[in-house]
Amino acid sequence: MASVVLAGDTSGSITVSAPAVAGSTTQTLVNVTGTLAPVVSGTAVASTSGTAINFDNAIPSWAKRVIVMFQGVSTNGTGIIQVQLGTGSTPTYVITGYLGSGTSVSSGVGAALYTTGFGFGNSRGAATVSHGIFILTNLTSNTWSGSGSIGRSDAAVIDYSAGSIALGAALTSVRVIGSATGSPSDTFDAGTINILYE
Repeated sequence: MASVVLAGDTSGSITVSAPAVAGSTTQTLVNVTGTLAPVVSGTAVASTSGTAINFDNAIPSWAKRVIVMFQGVSTNGTGIIQVQLGTGSTPTYVITGYLGSGTSVSSGVGAALYTTGFGFGNSRGAATVSHGIFILTNLTSNTWSGSGSIGRSDAAVIDYSAGSIALGAALTSVRVIGSATGSPSDTFDAGTINILYE
């Protein structure tokens, strides 16, 4: 496998390796104010307890897209899982002002409006198990648009969500809550959640 190593000025390096297979691919690095911006994965968190999974101060100021990833995520309640955005070094999570809606597609299920976070679907049960992604994209300044889809493995249902939020300051953090109110009765009991940003 052929590799190119890019050495840092004082320490560290990045190794770019080509797979040992036929064919070619092109990877474009994004230049953000003179710095090459990588695609960075967070640290996966087991969503097996608690009412929220936080990625506090995980989003750098240069990030323009954040992806929240779900694998086998479940709660013990019926609240709608939501993605909420936070600002500041000691994160303050925004719990109002979200514009958008979500729906579940199975056999003609209605939609639901959300204002407290980006919610998935319009109903859940304690046995609901979710897999998928929610993508946040910086629209301008501190305004973010988002959309995503979550497929369930306990039933033939797909939950969709889309919307936007104008934050009062720069995005620094993301969290996933087990219900719109963060009710203590809706705690995570299975799965893994992680983020990716670029």
